[in-house]
Amino acid sequence: MNKPAPIVLAVDTNDLEVAKAWVGATDGVISVVKLGLEFYTTFGNEGIKAIADSCNTDIFLDLKLHDIPHTVAGAARAVSTLRPRFLTVHAAGGSAMVQAAADAMHSTHITGVTILTSLSENDVADIGFKSHALDSAVGLAKIAVAGGARAIVCSPLEILAIRQNVGEEITIITPGVRPADSSGADDQARTMTPREAIDRGANYVVIGRPITQNFANGAQAMRERAIELAEQILN
Repeated sequence: MNKPAPIVLAVDTNDLEVAKAWVGATDGVISVVKLGLEFYTTFGNEGIKAIADSCNTDIFLDLKLHDIPHTVAGAARAVSTLRPRFLTVHAAGGSAMVQAAADAMHSTHITGVTILTSLSENDVADIGFKSHALDSAVGLAKIAVAGGARAIVCSPLEILAIRQNVGEEITIITPGVRPADSSGADDQARTMTPREAIDRGANYVVIGRPITQNFANGAQAMRERAIELAEQILN
């Protein structure tokens, strides 16, 4: 491939060697590796560093921090030496909390998480949001950007509205995408295809199992699937 695709590979495993193998299999095909809370609580900073050292890919540290500003600032400082490209915080924590993370990690794109893509409209109402998912996500995105977030996580259904409200300089990262030939929606409730999300204005799409499950047939099979999906987005 001439360039990596705007894919964030979700490395959802608590096996460090498997994680390294997945990253190696897709190196040069995808743009960013996403390491989440399970991975971090299992392996800590050393595990994140091990993955970063094993590839030429940016790191998305998906911790979804949500606490008082002082605590979030301390947590951000604790991972600042890892120099991830992205670090997630819940926008629902408020602008001051987002700003605390941004002040602690100047070189990292603090990334505001809006409404989790696993939530349905009924879930959003049950939690207590007074507006439906779209308006709630837009409001949370504006809160995050006001606090210094340089990236936003939202479902593909909210891309257009959030882009209109936060401008072109903010990076939009979209989970909740499923290739057209994938079966089932896993734990995502609000989805569309990766190409549709990019066409709507997302900068990156998050893809996990549709790529990583192919590792059962070997690293080359996983790489070929990643290339196939990358070409669907880039062509």
